[in-house]
Amino acid sequence: MEHIGSSYNGATKFGRMEGEGEYTFPTNTRYVGEMKDGMFHGKGVLYFPNGSKYESTWENGIAKQGTFTFADGLKYQEKDWSYCDGYDRRFYTERCNGLRPAGKSQITDLHPPRAIPDGCYDCGDGFYNPSTRVVTAYTGRFLRSADDQEHEWIVRTCRKAWDEVCGAEPEKSETLEEEDMAFRKDS
Repeated sequence: MEHIGSSYNGATKFGRMEGEGEYTFPTNTRYVGEMKDGMFHGKGVLYFPNGSKYESTWENGIAKQGTFTFADGLKYQEKDWSYCDGYDRRFYTERCNGLRPAGKSQITDLHPPRAIPDGCYDCGDGFYNPSTRVVTAYTGRFLRSADDQEHEWIVRTCRKAWDEVCGAEPEKSETLEEEDMAFRKDS
């Protein structure tokens, strides 16, 4: 285990994980629960580094029935999922605590949002630097190198450290205003 960066603290039988224990993966995801013959077996919880968790009943290493809870407390529902469905665009914290007044709207579920390093994007599990194409955890630890597909998605979709002027282009606005005035004159 220690050769691949994982660790185990708990009961063993014949040198294998057995009974109650805690297994930590190299990614710092932790399994806390029952083991049998070196596998997850019985009730157990996977705790992810971002604060989310998966509670399940396991049989010989396979999750048979479980629930996923996001770091903010939102429980995933396979049926009748009403969060982020296109009709209600509020963040989960806004659903729980209400909307903020005009001008103080939330732009992320975390309020206030994380400060993004110069030239980088917040891609959900860390910061992305498009110059190096590296994603680092919010703590600064290396997570991964982005491939072309992820790079394009992050640059197109994610929140960035800088502001860009958006909206009408001055030349087009003047032309539209002139056309609108000519239309009103003719009406």
